[in-house]
Amino acid sequence: MALFQRLSIPGLPQLPHRVRMAGGGLPLASWARLLQSRTMPSALPTEAADRCPICSGTGWRMVPVEHNGRTVEQATRCECIRRVQGERLLEAARIPRRYRHCELSNFEHEGPFRSLASAHMASLRFVEEFPLESAGLLMTGPIGCGKTHLAVGIAKELIARKNTGCLFYDYRELLKEIQNSYNASVQVTEMEVLRPVFEAEVLLLDELGAAKPTEWVWDTVSHILNTRYNDKRTTIITTNYQDLPPAGAEPEGRVVRASREETLGDRIGERMRSRLHEMCRVVRVEGEDFRMKYKSASLR
Repeated sequence: MALFQRLSIPGLPQLPHRVRMAGGGLPLASWARLLQSRTMPSALPTEAADRCPICSGTGWRMVPVEHNGRTVEQATRCECIRRVQGERLLEAARIPRRYRHCELSNFEHEGPFRSLASAHMASLRFVEEFPLESAGLLMTGPIGCGKTHLAVGIAKELIARKNTGCLFYDYRELLKEIQNSYNASVQVTEMEVLRPVFEAEVLLLDELGAAKPTEWVWDTVSHILNTRYNDKRTTIITTNYQDLPPAGAEPEGRVVRASREETLGDRIGERMRSRLHEMCRVVRVEGEDFRMKYKSASLR
């Protein structure tokens, strides 16, 4: 019996790669059914893919590879499938319309904005290292300096280049959705709101600390961050508050504490701030408020 046989799958053009038939292995027909059921799409997601001139709607294309000194053809996903998958992931990421234009490639970090160059470089490095480096990012800085632009740019790069599932949530909106789930008239449970937040491969949590701190808020953010920490999932966080301990945790005078600005420790508690340092690398985004300078709310 030949060690290699040509594999043909009903409904698809004959694939000229070969399948090794070891003694006692699956029959060729079983291999075909296994591949068809587990790897071959029965139909492509969009009409655009059906019109693809490269794969003719199969979702696969043949590429030459070297094998044992010979050049053979091997099936690989067509770019039309990758594009459709990317579009679906981008839609599922829930990126607000006002940030849809944000890319790492159009982030201003030269000339008068050169103070932002290090944050931009850290964002590029994060994309390159993911998923080998699973630690997230804690982006801190004043209002309007570009933190959300960078975070969204990272998500879009991960989706386009690494097919990574991302999910965007404004901190205040997430808390409101959770609170609304307690309303008996709302047909959604708290766990239905939280499950995608827990399970997202990369979560973007924008403006952490923006909601008024209460015991419920602290318990909720603790639940979210601890769950993702324990599951070793990556979280990218932006905050307008300085990454400093809460009042009373520093050896400063009473007058100074009364006049100081609130810190991230004040807004989420020192225990959770400490947990963030275990989950994330801190990236300081230094710069002017773009929205005030250009009278535009499209950059953030």
